[in-house]
Amino acid sequence: MTDRATRPDERAPATEGVRRIRLPQKLRNLEFWLLLAACLINAGAIVLVQLGAMGRVDTQLVLLGAGLSALVFGLHIAMRFVARDADPFLLPIATLLNGLGIAMIYRIDIAYGDAGWQSAAVRQIVWSAIAIIAAIATILLLRNHRTLFRYTYVSGLIAIVLLLLPLVPGLGREVSGARVWIGFGDIATFQPGEIAKIALAVFFAGYLVRNRDSLSMVGRRFLGMKFPRARDLGPLLVVWALSMSVIVFQRDLGTALLYFGLFLVMLYVATSRLSWVVLGLALFFGGAIIASQTLEYVNGRFRNWLDAFNPEVYEAAGGSYQLVQGLFGLANGGLIGTGLGQGRPDLTPVPQSDYIIASLGEELGLAGVFVILGLYVLFVARGFRIGFAGQDDFGKLLGVGLSFVVALQVFIVVGGVTRVIPLTGLTTPFLAAGGSSLVANWIIVALLLRLSDTVRNHPRLVIDG
Repeated sequence: MTDRATRPDERAPATEGVRRIRLPQKLRNLEFWLLLAACLINAGAIVLVQLGAMGRVDTQLVLLGAGLSALVFGLHIAMRFVARDADPFLLPIATLLNGLGIAMIYRIDIAYGDAGWQSAAVRQIVWSAIAIIAAIATILLLRNHRTLFRYTYVSGLIAIVLLLLPLVPGLGREVSGARVWIGFGDIATFQPGEIAKIALAVFFAGYLVRNRDSLSMVGRRFLGMKFPRARDLGPLLVVWALSMSVIVFQRDLGTALLYFGLFLVMLYVATSRLSWVVLGLALFFGGAIIASQTLEYVNGRFRNWLDAFNPEVYEAAGGSYQLVQGLFGLANGGLIGTGLGQGRPDLTPVPQSDYIIASLGEELGLAGVFVILGLYVLFVARGFRIGFAGQDDFGKLLGVGLSFVVALQVFIVVGGVTRVIPLTGLTTPFLAAGGSSLVANWIIVALLLRLSDTVRNHPRLVIDG
């Protein structure tokens, strides 16, 4: 009896070893086929754009896209060696979104009569290649996400430096009224705030892990919620002041909301106290209302939002013309869209960046927009799953923070385009034209892949699948 009773335990390690070997292979094989499907869809989108807009197929951009696909498969191969247990859905989703963005930017280039080697689509492909290479480097160099915990305050310092760079005389550039770019000469080349959001996520995660007890356990109860002591409000007030300074000095309401929202969510996850969220939202909306009354830039954003179809607002300089044209484009797309290459997205100002969702909505219709939003929902859901499944608090906060920053950025952009909230100048992750945004978001993909690999390497999680 004793011998028979112990046999299951004796067989368990062997079974566990089989699961450890087979599960990574199954995950990477699934990723391979999903990645192949994403690349084929992207190639098909470019061909449909060419047929719809020009009536012929030009292999130039198709070949450039094939080179980009080779880089993506290079990242996949790297993961087979250094991140075999990583999530199999994140990379195909990012690839598909990136490719659809390139196809739409190419479509707008054709409408502008600029489809050569200097076009925005070619620049987007080049930046996509740089971003994917950065993701490969992140996967290869960062073998354990806990290494970032040692650089908590260094990350905070890097974030502050990046945020201040656009304010440096001679280096900062103002684009569309917002001073968030840096460049050389008359060209704005990079938006350091995109990289700063990653550094801030690392800093917030490390700081909250170190100070979680004092932020979560002490306070006084009021209206059913435990509110923090005045002495513990320091971090919240500092981040709020940082966000308000972005509105005042860089004239960028969207970025301020992104940074503050990131901190609030990570603070709530770390402490499980709703009172922090209530206080934070009250501070931010109070500051935004004051800014809308005192700063012309913010006041104009609110005026365009609330009274967009007023002829005086529509025709004014910096008025609601862009917003209304985007809404007309979405309406023109209807349920199934005009078809790739057959709409008029070029009638809306900057349709390849701020308004790429409206451009895609016109040619792919409401159904296409729902598919794109569904891809974002799946991406964020996988990121949250990775974060909450983590066994260490730092990894949990970092995974949730990185996923939420993508979700919040999509909400801010889509909400502005559809007139749910005031319009801001943020870019749609992976889709919109912009090199700094691509680099930052592909690094986020790499970090989430590294986190998921660490989570699945935990024995209990491996066995549960």
